[in-house]
Amino acid sequence: MQVQVRHLDGPAPYEPVWQAMKSFTEARHKDTPDEIWVVEHAPVYTLGQAGKPEHLLNTGGIEVVHSNRGGQVTYHGPGQLVVYPLVDLRRKGIYVKEYVTLIEDVVLDTLASFGLQQACRKAGAPGVYVPLPDGSLAKIAALGVKISQGCAYHGLALNVDMDLRPFAGINPCGYAGLQTVDLKTMGVATTVQEAGQRVLERLVPRFSTSTDTP
Repeated sequence: MQVQVRHLDGPAPYEPVWQAMKSFTEARHKDTPDEIWVVEHAPVYTLGQAGKPEHLLNTGGIEVVHSNRGGQVTYHGPGQLVVYPLVDLRRKGIYVKEYVTLIEDVVLDTLASFGLQQACRKAGAPGVYVPLPDGSLAKIAALGVKISQGCAYHGLALNVDMDLRPFAGINPCGYAGLQTVDLKTMGVATTVQEAGQRVLERLVPRFSTSTDTP
């Protein structure tokens, strides 16, 4: 079954998109095609189900939304690529840990295509990181998913060319002092649209060619 890709108009407010994903997932049935939504969000801090308010340091008037995704707190804003795979994992025979690894693999492959072969995972901290000259790791992509009746929604956020200052108003993903970078910081000149195309080139086949379980 072919996955369907939808490009949403943006920068889009976070909450209506979240509620639309939730409604789509609740209404789908065993034959509903998977979809991948691609969007840029208007500035927003989102707290995941495990999110602790103390990780909000200085919101500066930016909207805060308590979301039902996994994980702690993160920031979305213009210049960041957000990709939401709305996928029936049970139909594909994919377990949650496999799914998280799959999404991280797609991001790692995408970053390698931009020349960032050194991008990596960090044990115990979902997402994708890049090493800095001082030897520390900075986060370049965040991950947060929700599984409902075997179906996944929410997804990944890749920092492309954005105002990174709002990340200083939080402990990103619950880690005090965690640096956050974007592709521009790492010397990659590209657009959200180009980054999105590269992610989709790697993500769509992962779901379109998987064998559905009976």
